[in-house]
Amino acid sequence: MVDYLILQMTVEAPFRPREKLFEKQKYYQNIHKHTYLKGPMDIITSRAIPAALAATSLFLIGRGIYNMSHGIGKME
Repeated sequence: MVDYLILQMTVEAPFRPREKLFEKQKYYQNIHKHTYLKGPMDIITSRAIPAALAATSLFLIGRGIYNMSHGIGKME
């Protein structure tokens, strides 16, 4: 009796039903994209964030070159 209660306490219910899990697996296995682009929001992490970082760095480099060429912000 005690073993049965301990076994019942340690077994957790699954997060999703098996049918939903199988549907998701079929969906992701049939997509002909790279692994990192299979999710619905993966375009943000794979394209938007690197593009924003590149644009920011180019802006800061351009501003630094402009400031150096015009002598803005020099220490005296």
